[in-house]
Amino acid sequence: MSILSDIAIRQLVREQKMIEPFVEGQKRAGVISYGLSSYGYDARVADEFKIFTNVNSAVVDPKDFSDQSFVDRKTDCCVIPPNSFALARTVEYFRIPRDVLVICLGKSTYARCGIIVNVTPLEPEWEGHVTLEFSNTTPLPARIYANEGACQFLFLKGDQPCEVSYGDRAGKYMGQVGVTLPRL
Repeated sequence: MSILSDIAIRQLVREQKMIEPFVEGQKRAGVISYGLSSYGYDARVADEFKIFTNVNSAVVDPKDFSDQSFVDRKTDCCVIPPNSFALARTVEYFRIPRDVLVICLGKSTYARCGIIVNVTPLEPEWEGHVTLEFSNTTPLPARIYANEGACQFLFLKGDQPCEVSYGDRAGKYMGQVGVTLPRL
């Protein structure tokens, strides 16, 4: 397995529309950087947020998840309460090739502020907006800026295409649009 360079990522974007919209090169003037980097792509967070709250005394249960655990906000700047989290999504829509696996890492700018970005791997032939989890590990409120960089995706190319892809399995998060809550 090898990591894809900016040249290979750009080629997959042209040939397979792997990332839409696609930003050529790093944009960073006055914002948290985003766009194509040497060996990855820094995605932006959209302006749709689901902020975790316990107003309704809901229990977090991955098998029976209640949307009452969140407050929806459409905003340019999301404030996450102390020791809490928010769900969001990427601006970009991804289409992962059959021989590629994608791993996501948080941006150092957020990590250095105690804000952790979590995303599970994007499997071969998965497509959709990526749901992002922002965890505020600090005892203070934390800001997330919409339409700016949130995380970096690293594209790993397998030595051959997989036998069974996420698309073949008709995975439950296939084609998701917007912020997607847990599904069983």
